Amino acid sequence: MRLREGFITHESAGEHITVTAGNTVFNGMVRSNKTAGFIVECLKENVTKEDIIAKMLEKYDAERELIEKDVEKILEQLQAIGAIDD
Repeated sequence: MRLREGFITHESAGEHITVTAGNTVFNGMVRSNKTAGFIVECLKENVTKEDIIAKMLEKYDAERELIEKDVEKILEQLQAIGAIDD
């Protein structure tokens, strides 16, 4: 999976922003915390959910179960707005 074409990301002042620029169903802006922003950045490459979890385990000092829940929740939200190509 990867971030769908037409979605652009930007980080400013510690805030991660994803906006649409193009022909997408969702038309708006998503503000994310650092964790969600990290996941969105991972999606700039073709990755699996397991790839994202592994990268987060390397970066953050958190239990796998918590990271898995965070990744699933954020991926579901991104899928709901059509931001992910499977």
